[in-house]
Amino acid sequence: MTGIIDYGSGNLRSVFNAFRYLGEDVAICDSPDALGAVDKIVLPGVGSSKDALQGLSRRDLIAPLLRHIKDGRPFLGICLGLQLLFDRSEESGGCECLGVVRGEVRLFPGEKGLKVPQIGWNTVRMKGERCPVFKGIEDDSYFYFVHSYYCANEEPEFTAGETEYGVAYTSAFWKENIYAVQFHPERSQKNGLKLLENFTRL
Repeated sequence: MTGIIDYGSGNLRSVFNAFRYLGEDVAICDSPDALGAVDKIVLPGVGSSKDALQGLSRRDLIAPLLRHIKDGRPFLGICLGLQLLFDRSEESGGCECLGVVRGEVRLFPGEKGLKVPQIGWNTVRMKGERCPVFKGIEDDSYFYFVHSYYCANEEPEFTAGETEYGVAYTSAFWKENIYAVQFHPERSQKNGLKLLENFTRL
């Protein structure tokens, strides 16, 4: 079973519906017991890093989430769910994040006439060994993005996909059982559904 973490905000319903469309057994988890009962975890996200971390903390979900990752079970972070894995974020005046990945989440510079936030379709260029969740998806495929901050990854060997928006940044991360993407697969039509399907088959 796949569990979608509920920390009090986020696009839970659209992610839930995407997995149900694929025929996956899925549950929304807002307690340590619920989180401990699933095989795979998805951490979706919209909103600010600080608010999301506070929501996770209030529900006592941080420890079981980190234990799930440490135990080698599949984890998928979506959008903010990727950013929260890093050491720290500049968002909301700055905050410490989960520290699973070395690096910092930074505000887009907004140079070259590019609007912030980035909203819309952009491409993902595959990096390194083909990540299992991208199986059957062509290089430079389009996915849907909505975000003002990007991940400055200090573990580039685990960058599975890269996107350009004024700067080149990690838009997909893969390290052992950790899979995370900056875009929204649940809003990315055929390619996004294929990525979620691949995750369910890990």
